[in-house]
Amino acid sequence: MSHPHLLTPEEKLADAKKQLGLPRIVVICGSTRFMTGMSEADLRETVAGRIVVRPGCDMKSPHELWSNPVEAEALKARLDDLHRAKIRLADDVLVVGDYIGDSTRAEITYARSLGKPVRFTHPEA
Repeated sequence: MSHPHLLTPEEKLADAKKQLGLPRIVVICGSTRFMTGMSEADLRETVAGRIVVRPGCDMKSPHELWSNPVEAEALKARLDDLHRAKIRLADDVLVVGDYIGDSTRAEITYARSLGKPVRFTHPEA
Protein backbone atom coordinates (compact mmCIF):
# COMPACT_ATOMS: atom_id res chain seq x y z
CA MET A 1 0.00 0.00 0.00
CA SER A 2 1.52 3.31 -1.03
CA HIS A 3 1.22 6.41 1.08
CA PRO A 4 0.59 9.76 -0.57
CA HIS A 5 3.60 12.07 -0.56
CA LEU A 6 2.98 14.88 1.88
CA LEU A 7 4.38 18.14 0.61
CA THR A 8 6.87 20.04 2.73
CA PRO A 9 6.05 23.67 3.48
CA GLU A 10 8.74 24.64 0.93
CA GLU A 11 7.11 22.46 -1.74
CA LYS A 12 3.69 23.93 -0.91
CA LEU A 13 5.09 27.45 -1.28
CA ALA A 14 6.76 26.64 -4.61
CA ASP A 15 3.52 25.06 -5.85
CA ALA A 16 1.43 28.04 -4.73
CA LYS A 17 3.80 30.49 -6.44
CA LYS A 18 3.56 28.42 -9.63
CA GLN A 19 -0.27 28.26 -9.45
CA LEU A 20 -0.41 32.02 -8.91
CA GLY A 21 1.86 32.59 -11.88
CA LEU A 22 4.26 34.66 -9.80
CA PRO A 23 7.52 35.77 -11.34
CA ARG A 24 10.76 34.76 -9.62
CA ILE A 25 11.32 36.41 -6.26
CA VAL A 26 14.82 37.65 -5.48
CA VAL A 27 15.98 38.75 -2.05
CA ILE A 28 18.77 41.29 -1.85
CA CYS A 29 21.34 40.73 0.88
CA GLY A 30 24.40 42.70 1.89
CA SER A 31 25.69 45.29 4.30
CA THR A 32 23.40 48.27 4.76
CA ARG A 33 26.39 50.44 3.84
CA PHE A 34 25.41 49.43 0.28
CA MET A 35 21.82 50.75 0.40
CA THR A 36 22.46 52.79 -2.78
CA GLY A 37 23.72 49.67 -4.53
CA MET A 38 20.70 47.77 -3.26
CA SER A 39 18.42 50.40 -4.80
CA GLU A 40 20.21 50.00 -8.14
CA ALA A 41 20.02 46.20 -7.90
CA ASP A 42 16.31 46.47 -7.00
CA LEU A 43 15.74 48.60 -10.11
CA ARG A 44 17.60 46.20 -12.40
CA GLU A 45 15.92 43.09 -10.99
CA THR A 46 12.49 44.73 -11.23
CA VAL A 47 13.08 45.75 -14.86
CA ALA A 48 14.13 42.12 -15.51
CA GLY A 49 10.65 41.06 -14.34
CA ARG A 50 11.43 39.81 -10.84
CA ILE A 51 9.73 40.57 -7.55
CA VAL A 52 12.32 42.07 -5.19
CA VAL A 53 12.50 41.96 -1.40
CA ARG A 54 15.34 43.65 0.45
CA PRO A 55 16.34 45.19 3.75
CA GLY A 56 13.91 47.94 4.61
CA CYS A 57 15.90 49.60 7.40
CA ASP A 58 19.37 51.03 7.55
CA MET A 59 20.05 51.01 11.26
CA LYS A 60 23.45 52.61 10.66
CA SER A 61 21.62 55.84 9.80
CA PRO A 62 20.10 57.73 12.73
CA HIS A 63 16.34 57.37 13.18
CA GLU A 64 13.95 57.78 16.09
CA LEU A 65 12.77 54.15 15.74
CA TRP A 66 16.17 52.85 16.87
CA SER A 67 17.51 55.76 18.91
CA ASN A 68 17.14 53.84 22.19
CA PRO A 69 20.05 51.32 22.37
CA VAL A 70 18.04 48.65 24.23
CA GLU A 71 15.12 48.89 21.79
CA ALA A 72 17.57 48.99 18.87
CA GLU A 73 19.09 45.67 19.93
CA ALA A 74 15.64 44.03 20.08
CA LEU A 75 14.73 45.57 16.72
CA LYS A 76 17.93 44.24 15.13
CA ALA A 77 17.02 40.71 16.25
CA ARG A 78 13.49 41.08 14.81
CA LEU A 79 14.86 42.44 11.53
CA ASP A 80 17.32 39.54 11.28
CA ASP A 81 14.39 37.10 11.71
CA LEU A 82 12.39 39.05 9.12
CA HIS A 83 15.26 38.90 6.63
CA ARG A 84 15.59 35.12 7.10
CA ALA A 85 11.85 34.91 6.29
CA LYS A 86 12.51 36.92 3.12
CA ILE A 87 15.23 34.44 2.19
CA ARG A 88 12.79 31.54 2.71
CA LEU A 89 10.22 33.29 0.51
CA ALA A 90 12.66 34.07 -2.30
CA ASP A 91 13.65 31.87 -5.22
CA ASP A 92 17.19 33.20 -5.24
CA VAL A 93 19.54 35.59 -3.45
CA LEU A 94 21.49 38.56 -4.82
CA VAL A 95 24.36 39.74 -2.63
CA VAL A 96 25.18 43.41 -3.20
CA GLY A 97 28.53 45.04 -2.54
CA ASP A 98 32.22 44.33 -2.54
CA TYR A 99 32.38 43.48 1.18
CA ILE A 100 30.84 40.52 2.99
CA GLY A 101 30.67 40.80 6.76
CA ASP A 102 29.53 38.28 9.34
CA SER A 103 25.80 39.00 8.97
CA THR A 104 25.86 38.73 5.18
CA ARG A 105 28.02 35.60 5.37
CA ALA A 106 25.44 34.06 7.73
CA GLU A 107 22.64 34.97 5.28
CA ILE A 108 24.55 33.34 2.40
CA THR A 109 25.11 30.20 4.48
CA TYR A 110 21.41 30.13 5.44
CA ALA A 111 20.28 30.60 1.83
CA ARG A 112 22.59 27.85 0.59
CA SER A 113 21.38 25.51 3.37
CA LEU A 114 17.90 25.96 1.87
CA GLY A 115 19.18 25.26 -1.65
CA LYS A 116 18.69 28.83 -2.84
CA PRO A 117 20.94 29.97 -5.71
CA VAL A 118 23.18 32.88 -4.65
CA ARG A 119 24.42 35.55 -7.08
CA PHE A 120 26.84 38.40 -6.39
CA THR A 121 27.09 41.92 -7.82
CA HIS A 122 30.81 41.70 -7.01
CA PRO A 123 31.81 38.02 -7.44
CA GLU A 124 35.33 38.80 -6.22
CA ALA A 125 33.98 39.72 -2.75
